Amino acid sequence: MIEPCPVTVVGRGVSLEPLEASHAAALAAAAADGELWKLWYVSTAALAPGREHEYVAAALEGQRTGEMMPWVVRELTTNTIVGSTRYCDIVREIDRVEIGYTFYARTWQRTHVNTTCKLLLLEHAFERLGCQVVGFRVDNLNLTSQTAVEALGARKDGVIRHFQPRPDGSARDTHMYSILAAEWPEVRQRLERRLVR
Repeated sequence: MIEPCPVTVVGRGVSLEPLEASHAAALAAAAADGELWKLWYVSTAALAPGREHEYVAAALEGQRTGEMMPWVVRELTTNTIVGSTRYCDIVREIDRVEIGYTFYARTWQRTHVNTTCKLLLLEHAFERLGCQVVGFRVDNLNLTSQTAVEALGARKDGVIRHFQPRPDGSARDTHMYSILAAEWPEVRQRLERRLVR
């Protein structure tokens, strides 16, 4: 049975550091780079100006209850916190986590940061925690994230229609993806090749 706990994970110029209350201002600054709270189909709506402490408190409460393991993402060449990600929807009994709540400052989108973060998170999940599956959920309107998750090598399990509310109150269809432990070696090779390129 997996037991995710706060730990720093470092590699290839990126550090995933356990989220703390003191990170609120840095996350607000990252979200301000591109005004990410205006992306109404993702959870960054909770990072609108003045709401960063609420965002962090909710993530830390999820950690306390065992439902989440949140990190800040630090880009090491600049020593800057550029976003956040987390394990969520943790199901210990079947060794499953999902990766979600991911955002990066606009400056760091489409750089090495996302691929490196996914490599570090998947490596930690499969090789340290012993996960049997890692999942992803993506809004049907978030085509960029769907493409990114598919590029990782994750397989689409299906679409759950009218699954949950978006921050604006509309109902979202959710695309479900997963990577099984047996598929991890191939996914790892794919990610490492992308980072070399």
